[in-house]
Amino acid sequence: MSRVVQHVFTAIRPQNSERLIPVFDTEHPIGSSGDMRPWYTRRACSHTAKSQINLCVYDSTWEATEAFRLDKSDLVEAWVKNDHLGFEIFYFWNGSVRRYRPDFLVKLTNSTTLVVEVKGQDSPEQQAKRKALDEWVRAVNSDGRFGRWAWDIARQPGDVSAILAKHG
Repeated sequence: MSRVVQHVFTAIRPQNSERLIPVFDTEHPIGSSGDMRPWYTRRACSHTAKSQINLCVYDSTWEATEAFRLDKSDLVEAWVKNDHLGFEIFYFWNGSVRRYRPDFLVKLTNSTTLVVEVKGQDSPEQQAKRKALDEWVRAVNSDGRFGRWAWDIARQPGDVSAILAKHG
């Protein structure tokens, strides 16, 4: 049944809509890293220089490497690991709505906000997440109230440097 729902949902989505309109959380429509509350973790973390949140929690050594590059790059004004921020993008998969939490939010020196995901292997579900992320970024850019946004995927360690150069 979930495959049928997925197929119908894909078929009825508007392909030629006049414009995209972002949909925000009704209780907390606009968030900030300044709204963060303290929390405790046993996961690996380290201090940051360019993040308003003084420690970055890592899900992998690959993420730690990319966070180090973000902290050292001249193209980055500020960045944050999307952990406990509440920044989620909803996507449809296997007949249900799911939440996607990209890894990093980066404010570039050219004022672009860049959403970066660290992901090695591709899958149909990952493609659905990227499609939802792309639609979300286009909707926010169309809205115009939140500056220019972009997104990209780091497919292997070290990709963040090229991604920053591409968008910065």
